[in-house]
Amino acid sequence: MKQIIMRYVSPYFRRMGLGFTIKFVGTIMDLGIPYILAYIIDTVIPLKDRRLVLGWGGVMVLCSLLAVSFNIIANRMASRVASDATEAIRHDLFAKTMGLSSAATDRFTKPSLISRMTSDTYNVHQMLGRVQRLGVRAPILLIGGLCVTFTLDPVMACVLLAVLPLLGFITVYVSKRSIPMYGGLQEANDRFVRMVREDISGIRVIKALSRTGYETEKFRDINREVVERERKNGMVMAVINPSMNILLNLGLVGVILVGAWRVNAGTSEVGKILAFTTYFTIILNAMMSLAKMFTVMSKAIASGNRIREALESEEDMDVIPAYEEEGAEDAEICFDHVSFSYLKGKEPNIKDLSFTVGKGETLGIIGEIGSGKSTVINLLMRLYDPDRGRVLVAGKDVRSYAPDDLKQKFGVVFQNDTIFEDTIAGNVTLGREMGDGQVRTALLYAQAGEFVENRAGKEAEALNIKGANLSGGQKQRVLIARALAAEPEILILDDSSSALDYRTDARLRQGIREHYRGTTLVIVAQRVSSIRNADHILVLEDGVMIGYGTHRELMETCGLYREIAMSQMGSGSAGEKAGIPPQGKEAPV
Repeated sequence: MKQIIMRYVSPYFRRMGLGFTIKFVGTIMDLGIPYILAYIIDTVIPLKDRRLVLGWGGVMVLCSLLAVSFNIIANRMASRVASDATEAIRHDLFAKTMGLSSAATDRFTKPSLISRMTSDTYNVHQMLGRVQRLGVRAPILLIGGLCVTFTLDPVMACVLLAVLPLLGFITVYVSKRSIPMYGGLQEANDRFVRMVREDISGIRVIKALSRTGYETEKFRDINREVVERERKNGMVMAVINPSMNILLNLGLVGVILVGAWRVNAGTSEVGKILAFTTYFTIILNAMMSLAKMFTVMSKAIASGNRIREALESEEDMDVIPAYEEEGAEDAEICFDHVSFSYLKGKEPNIKDLSFTVGKGETLGIIGEIGSGKSTVINLLMRLYDPDRGRVLVAGKDVRSYAPDDLKQKFGVVFQNDTIFEDTIAGNVTLGREMGDGQVRTALLYAQAGEFVENRAGKEAEALNIKGANLSGGQKQRVLIARALAAEPEILILDDSSSALDYRTDARLRQGIREHYRGTTLVIVAQRVSSIRNADHILVLEDGVMIGYGTHRELMETCGLYREIAMSQMGSGSAGEKAGIPPQGKEAPV
């Protein structure tokens, strides 16, 4: 937490110093009012001089106006500093989150990153504002009130002072217990956010399968955990206020008893007793404010530690020295004995994978669900680093590229990719500098031109979140246009034509072959028809390459590929079109 304060609040120290000064003056004005009242009652009124009474009354009014004005100005300055510092924290945290590797994102989890960006930064914002508003005022009211009471009557002040060590002990003890408890509460909130996020995203599936009761029961469990943690935290923090009230009220009783005895003995005055009760109220409010501030600080410390953990997470994808790999100069893509596991130390998701693809060639990847197809794409784009082996692009290890330089080589459509709440053109460019001609060309060759032209606003039409006002095939075509727009060196289509009909899929592949001849194409597909004309086809099973070659070669040598092809395209004339030899005949070489 200290690092967060020094890094993000230090630029505002001068402004905070001015605010503290203004707050100090306003607080002193507050402290002076009861003292002036006691002076008027004990000294001025016995003189029976109306002008003096009105004069000192005017001084009280002036002090009140100054106290109100200065406190308002200081509070506005405090709010501005808290908002500006929190804005900088959120900006850096968002930038850091965007720059995290996929492995680091998996480690933090997306719901946790969302929680750090929202509720944790909110807690820090509350703390920064509260400390500036009360961090000066409450201690001054507490210490100043005690000092003034000593000048009025040291004996009664000692009675009040006797209860403060007990109050301080309770506050410190409770705060130490609450900080780790708030950390646990935030972790429970992460799980809560994850479940809500998943259920809202998959609400149609839940309803379609009539699983609302099941999901509601799961939600009840996580909701109960969050509520239970909040209740325990609240019970711990609830000790402070009643303890303060009891101790301070006991102190006030003692002050009144001692004061009455001293007034009766002629060693004190009624005005001082009245001032003492007023200062008691001031001290009580100051202690209550400090207790609230400790509560806010406990939350903020736990949240600040989580924010710092994300901001200071080390880069786990360092750039290594660049050098040309011998023998790989002509290969646009090369996997050299690559093994990788998402869970370190567990069964590898990719095992000893090796293959090469030349520039301008097409690679098709096929296999059963969970066979490692998308993992190959993740390693190729260096979203993850392999545990063993090397991945080369244009003859260089992907680890030797600067991240932006490597990503610029690719145009990619991921599985379950995202349509943003923007225009069609905005979703294609995604903030990249592109002319209208580039956008229209990309839409044309992505087979999206026709449906875009038929829509009222064409490519300027706004889309809903996740493209809710587009069909599945239309969304995929817009996503493919996004990948094509920058004319990448390597185009990756990860199961991106599953919602397209066969005719549109065929036209898409033909358009890419004709107009992006120099582009190396990687197609991850479930349909053999999407990859049968590829220069190379990689067949995966449980992360192991069980076949690599052309469609015709694999039909002869790879049983799994032949099984997939026959199940999709049948036998007879259709099978022969797919390159499947009739029974009793061998496929031509």
